[in-house]
Amino acid sequence: MSTQQATEIKQAVKEAYTKAVENPGNGCCGSGSAPVTDKMKGNLVKLAGYDTAELQKLPEDAVENSFGCGNPLAFAGVKEGDVVVDIGSRAGIDCLIASEKVGATGKVIGIDMTPKMIEKARANMQRAGANNVEFRQGDADNMPVDDSSVDWIISNCVINLAPDKDKVFSEIYRTLKPGGQVSISDVVIGAALPQPIRESVSALTGCIAGALEEEVYLQKMRDAGLEEVQVTERIVYGASQI
Repeated sequence: MSTQQATEIKQAVKEAYTKAVENPGNGCCGSGSAPVTDKMKGNLVKLAGYDTAELQKLPEDAVENSFGCGNPLAFAGVKEGDVVVDIGSRAGIDCLIASEKVGATGKVIGIDMTPKMIEKARANMQRAGANNVEFRQGDADNMPVDDSSVDWIISNCVINLAPDKDKVFSEIYRTLKPGGQVSISDVVIGAALPQPIRESVSALTGCIAGALEEEVYLQKMRDAGLEEVQVTERIVYGASQI
């Protein structure tokens, strides 16, 4: 893929999620619409694996603009004092959940390339009073994070959108401390997609066209230097959900 193509993909994603955050419910894997209802929270629990009690503590805007496809913290052993980075933090839902887990001695850094998302996330951070969280604008393939500085990296339905996934996984490896761990919730496919779908901008921003086959995805993680790579849980989406 050329640099120009990669730039065009990033711009398309940025524009799509700027629109999505201005019109909640229209983004990748989003559900429902403003305001946040008990039904929406129930759907998030069912489809993404969030705990109802977790969601009740969060600003409604963070839940409303979650746009995730799972709960990367459900299988992560994040503990007090850890440094956590969320790749593609969007409006901050996973960062705010992580902030309670790491406590006052830990730190959570959200990375997102969309200015509107950063704005939303910072507002939600203030509403939640999360003093151990910060949000930085940046790309997944060039994160504004120091080498070997992170205990856990999480990501929720974002890496499928990246044009160069090899660079993303290399960045993950670069920023993790020795023994650091990763928990990713993402979209993968079971078979190759037809070319018209691969070339569709709406399918790309809708988390389909950029998705890899599962084994290809896992091998790219291994090639970047990550070890003991495994799938811990699957949610199978039907045609109507897609």
